[in-house]
Amino acid sequence: MSETLIKVVNLKKYFPIRGIFFTKARVKAVDGVTFDIRRGETLGLVGESGCGKTTTGRLILRLLKPTAGHVYFEGKDVFKLKGEELKKFRKSAQIILQDPYTSLNPRMTVFEIINEALEVHKMKISDKEEFIVNWLRKVGLEKHHLYRYPHEFSGGQRQRIAIVRALVINPKFVILDEPTSALDVSVQAQILNMLKDFQREMSLTYLFISHDLGIVKYMSTRIAVMYLGKIVELAPADELFEKPQHPYSQMLLASIPIPDPEYALKKPKVRVYGEPPSPINPPPGCRFHPRCEHVMEICSKEEPPFIEVERDHYVACWLYAKR
Repeated sequence: MSETLIKVVNLKKYFPIRGIFFTKARVKAVDGVTFDIRRGETLGLVGESGCGKTTTGRLILRLLKPTAGHVYFEGKDVFKLKGEELKKFRKSAQIILQDPYTSLNPRMTVFEIINEALEVHKMKISDKEEFIVNWLRKVGLEKHHLYRYPHEFSGGQRQRIAIVRALVINPKFVILDEPTSALDVSVQAQILNMLKDFQREMSLTYLFISHDLGIVKYMSTRIAVMYLGKIVELAPADELFEKPQHPYSQMLLASIPIPDPEYALKKPKVRVYGEPPSPINPPPGCRFHPRCEHVMEICSKEEPPFIEVERDHYVACWLYAKR
């Protein structure tokens, strides 16, 4: 088994909803999440919009302060790092965001955007222009793009610039927060293949956050399914698609459009009840129980344990805990 690079333990993030004079309630965006990311793998993180995927990624990078819990990077608690140790972590862990237009400074040229990363981390390079041009060529851009501004590029080109900015400092771990959702399908394929190539060449570890299950399967080694702030299933990518165990995972996979209408009609139907509850006041016990056709009395009273049902396949569901 590969070495663990990132270990997340009981991570929580509650956002206060403030009234005029006091805090009214809290949004439990991430509520007791535990998982690990192995060196060199891509862990996919999937779930409905608002389930806490992006918040989890930002907590891992210490872009948000947690309510509780720990994140360990190479054995060190990220939330306790200070000074040079924190700066070293920042260099080792990067993020590529969903919308490159908002993540790139519109007042800076491509050279300035990428050179800023080199300057911040004090990377000694004799000819920075040549160095940056070589990186741009790796992503399909050329020297004449060097002194242009972000608004002069297409969405796919801007995302290529964001990829260079993240990878130019040679990180070990990169969070890909829906990096292709704003792009055309043909451009998506180019970007995804490019990210896989860089992963092989640079021995990178990815956390791939998305709600596009097809893309997640293509990119991921393992997949974690998130529902209302909690991980409900974690399994190897192929196994999750072939044998999803948690009712919510089954619901997600059943929602994938099938281009063959005859096969779609023969496919077993998964019944789903109701709407996702509010993260301000989540239901007690298993958070999926109000929508689950397999609900039992214990489901509404106690939170199910996260247990291994098969090798490297974990599920939080009383259907398996009671066996």
